[in-house]
Amino acid sequence: MSAPDAPLPVSSPTPSPAAPTLPLSGRQSRFERTWRWCKHRSVVEGLLGLLLLVATAVGVSLAPRRAKQETIAIEDMVLKGHTGAVTSVAFSPDGKLIVSGSWDKTVKVWDAHTGREQLTLRGHTREVWSVAFSPDGKRITSGGGDLGRPSEVKVWDAQTGQETLTLRGHTSRVSSVAFSADGKRIASGSDDWTVKVWDAHTGQEQLSLQWHTGWVLSVAFSPDATRIASGDLGGLKVWDARTGQKQLSLKGHTHGVGSVCFSPDGKRVASGSWDETVKVWDALTGQEQLTLKGHTKEVMSVSFSPHGTRIVSGSYDETVRVWDAHTGQEALTLKGHNVGVNSVAFSPDGKRIVSGGRDQTVRVWDAHTEP
Repeated sequence: MSAPDAPLPVSSPTPSPAAPTLPLSGRQSRFERTWRWCKHRSVVEGLLGLLLLVATAVGVSLAPRRAKQETIAIEDMVLKGHTGAVTSVAFSPDGKLIVSGSWDKTVKVWDAHTGREQLTLRGHTREVWSVAFSPDGKRITSGGGDLGRPSEVKVWDAQTGQETLTLRGHTSRVSSVAFSADGKRIASGSDDWTVKVWDAHTGQEQLSLQWHTGWVLSVAFSPDATRIASGDLGGLKVWDARTGQKQLSLKGHTHGVGSVCFSPDGKRVASGSWDETVKVWDALTGQEQLTLKGHTKEVMSVSFSPHGTRIVSGSYDETVRVWDAHTGQEALTLKGHNVGVNSVAFSPDGKRIVSGGRDQTVRVWDAHTEP
C-alpha cells in the first residue's frame, strides 16, 4: 500500500487593499452589535452585555474551552533492511539493541542508538512472527511457520547470531513467544490452539495448555513467572505457569485478542483486540478496569511502560498510541508508518518506543519521560 498522495496546494484570495483583515472586521462587528444591544436592555442585562463587550474588545472568548488536542510525534529513527513486513520488535534489557522479526524469514539485531544493523539471523524456512530477548540479553527466541504446517521456535546467541536450540512440537504457525523473567522457560502460542512451555536451556517441552477456542495469537509471562496470559480468537485467559491449570477466562472483547501483557507489578493485564480496543484487567480477579478507545482498526500489539504508568498500542490504522494506564486517557499519537503497525514496545528506561510495521520498517520514537 503506497502512501496517500499529498494534497494539492490551495491559494488564498488576495484581499482588497481597502478591506480590513477578517479577524479585525469580525471583532469590530461583534463589538458594534453588542453595544447597540446594551443600550436597549435592562440594567442587569446591560451589565451582562457590557461584560461581553469588554471580552469581545480584548479578544477573550467566554465559550467553554475545547478538550486538549492529541499530541502527534514523529519518529526519531527509521531502520530499513527487512524485505517483508516486520511482525515483531523488542528492546534488549539494557536498551542498547533492538531485535525484529519479519515475513522475509529473518531476525535482525540493530543498534538502538545509531540504527545500524548488527546481525541477521537466518534459519527459519517460513515467516517469523514473534521475537523476544532473554532477561539477561544474551539470547533471542523467535517463532515462525505457516498455517497447517509443523512450526518451530528457535533460540539464538544474541552476540554471535548462532542458532543454539530448535523447539519442535507445534503443528501450525507459532504466533508468539516469550521468556520467563528468570530466563529458564519459554512460552509459545500457536495456531494449533495450544500454548507450550519449554525448558529454555534444553528445549524440552514441559507443558501444553490445551483449552483454547481458536488460534493463540499472543502469550506473556507474569513478572514473577508464576502465570501466563494468552490471547486467542475467543478471548483472554490466565494460566498457572507451573501446573498448566486455567485460572481465569476474561470476557469483554468482541473479537480476537492479538496481544497481551502484564503490568510490571503483575497486578494488571492489558489486551489489544481486533475489535479496535485496548482493555485493562485486574490480573487476580479478572475484572475489567478500563477500555481504551481511539484506534480505528485492529489493535495488534500492546505493552506497559517500565513503571506501569503508560500503555503503548499499535494498530492497523497505521498509528502508535500512548495511553495513561490509570485513567485510560490518550496522551500521544505517533504517526509515520504508512501501513499497519504489527508490534510495539517500550525501552527499559521508558524514554523510547520501538514499532514494527507492514511497511517493512522498524521505527524508534521519543516516548517522553515517565510522568
